[in-house]
Amino acid sequence: MTTGSILYLSRADVEATQISMCEIIQALESMFLEKGHGRVEMPPKPGIHPRPDAFIHAMPAYIPSLEAAGLKWVAGYPDNQAQGLPYITGLLILNDPNTGVPLAVMDCTWITAQRTGAATAVAAKYLARPESATVGIVACGVQGRSNLEALACVFPLQKVKAYDLYPEIAVRFASEMQEMLQVEVEPVRTLSQAVKDLDIVVTSGPILKNPKPEIEPGWLRPGSFASLVDFDSSWQSAALREFDKLATDDLAQLRYYREEDYFRETPEVYADLGELVGGKQPGRQSRHERTAAINLGLALEDMATAIQVYHRARAQGIGRELAR
Repeated sequence: MTTGSILYLSRADVEATQISMCEIIQALESMFLEKGHGRVEMPPKPGIHPRPDAFIHAMPAYIPSLEAAGLKWVAGYPDNQAQGLPYITGLLILNDPNTGVPLAVMDCTWITAQRTGAATAVAAKYLARPESATVGIVACGVQGRSNLEALACVFPLQKVKAYDLYPEIAVRFASEMQEMLQVEVEPVRTLSQAVKDLDIVVTSGPILKNPKPEIEPGWLRPGSFASLVDFDSSWQSAALREFDKLATDDLAQLRYYREEDYFRETPEVYADLGELVGGKQPGRQSRHERTAAINLGLALEDMATAIQVYHRARAQGIGRELAR
């Protein structure tokens, strides 16, 4: 890098670095260990909401052990899909923590998807049964794919049931993910089929402030783990109260969301992932516990991923140098 330039990485450039999901999971687990010991900096993310159920968030974070500092400016618009646009869009800026000088600007779409799946895998490592082999995916979009890919890095998966409001999407998801992961993936017609009698369940639809959740109490069997990527949008309040342990990726950020009138009927969580990874709170303690994680999406996760992308891009000569 010259002092007068900044590295620009398009989405294609970011993906071309070929950072694997297993590498991202390892990076996030190391980051959560640092977080658990108070060795990171991350304020709750502020945001604006120009349209109903849409958001644009500013997400800064600093991880000293990785020399990773920066900010993600990310938008989530549920109605984009009807216009042929992605739900999540945005940019991520990395800065030199020694000087504050911007090092890189990169598309954040792929990073957001991959780190979200990786965070589910980290949570599941501590809260799911290690032998978990069956998974239900509710909503077969980008997050359904990345979450399943991440879980396949950690668990001996044998069977997946995939549900989407649009059956053709579930069919396509099943075909593509079965080929990718070499795991049996069955598209199912009802929501309950993707929740009942499974070891792990991931709900990954749009995040709604006033949801009409359909997952009922009693559907998730004892001993199972659920990742609520879409917050409480899919789970009825009585179903949420059935969890024996409910964790999150950041306690302060969850409190912030409650102040913004989210999670009105969601029980209090007992730990964040930093506390679990750092051994300050227990994970799963019996085979019969119903456990869950509501991961909110942290800038720390983005920076832990983006710094790997940046170093790999530099090493491989990927991206474009732009004058400041």
